[in-house]
Amino acid sequence: MIDFDSYRLELEAMEEPLAQLKKALHIEHLGDEISELESRAQEPGFWEDTDKAQKVQTRLKNLQKKLDRFHKMERQRDDLLVLCELGDEAEDVSLLPELSEGMGHLKEEMDRLRLETLFTGEYDANNAILTLHAGAGGTEAQDWNEMLFRMYTRWAESHGFEVKVLDILEGEEAGLKSVSFQLIGDNAYGYTRSEMGVHRLVRISPFDSSGRRHTSFASLEVMPELDDSIKIEIRSEDLRIDTYRASGSGGQHINKTDSAVRITHIPTGVVTSCQTERSQPQNRETAMTMLRSKLFALATAAHMEKIDDLKGNQMDIAWGSQIRSYVFCPYTMVKDHRTGYEVTSVQSVMDGDLDGFINAYLSGVRLEK
Repeated sequence: MIDFDSYRLELEAMEEPLAQLKKALHIEHLGDEISELESRAQEPGFWEDTDKAQKVQTRLKNLQKKLDRFHKMERQRDDLLVLCELGDEAEDVSLLPELSEGMGHLKEEMDRLRLETLFTGEYDANNAILTLHAGAGGTEAQDWNEMLFRMYTRWAESHGFEVKVLDILEGEEAGLKSVSFQLIGDNAYGYTRSEMGVHRLVRISPFDSSGRRHTSFASLEVMPELDDSIKIEIRSEDLRIDTYRASGSGGQHINKTDSAVRITHIPTGVVTSCQTERSQPQNRETAMTMLRSKLFALATAAHMEKIDDLKGNQMDIAWGSQIRSYVFCPYTMVKDHRTGYEVTSVQSVMDGDLDGFINAYLSGVRLEK
């Protein structure tokens, strides 16, 4: 049985890792930057440039959140040490379950913050734009695509990211042919860039009356959202802009006008679309943001280390190109083929438990450098 002394020794051993984590996260400098941003927010005319002001406020919110998380973790460790002393002095073993639970939460938070130290990419701190495409296979693949959308939505919400659907194309019978959505929050791209690739499903199909096992594929594209500081020359004469009536969920207003916008960059053939904003100008602006991100990836294609970082390896949505397999039958397993990381609890993964896969990928990339 683990006693109070064992917990105390483990907590005391966390002092050095916490100090290293504090240094890696630049905690000592966060307060200075927060003070600077707060001063800027008080300057006259701060809100005259709304976009710039919102970016400052978002940055301020994210920095404060990181600082609060680290200090909360330090307090948790201190509280657990006090609990150890009280329990040991009183020989009160009833405190051990509370101590064990607290230790578990503390370790999880340390792992999350340690993971953020791996976000050293140029665009890791940015919001992310994700697009899921169903592979060949009709309804079966489209249903799998929708399952993945639910999985990523669950993961994002559990980590405090805002999920904003940008464009959606539903299947004729069920599922989604494609869906583009934005994750808004600090390090959204840093977290999700490792999910880029083809995802393979093996299961007994609910759409097959014979109960046969089917293999389905869907691909995920992940791009960082780029702001206006990234200069990409997009000439108006190179664009074809089509408007159409939006489909899918979004309230009664969404189908009344041709508010959806599709933008085609004629020289490259890159297409982006948005239909979920309330007005055509808003949809156009969002579609242009998506286009800027995609064209930036193409513009840097001569530097393979940059394009790989931005967009990942482009692969066919087919057998043999998958980064991860999700097996529902004849056994249950989810395995990442790049890292070898695997779990048997398929349902927890489909409910958004992706941290193990993301951690394994990012740690592996770090170790290879």
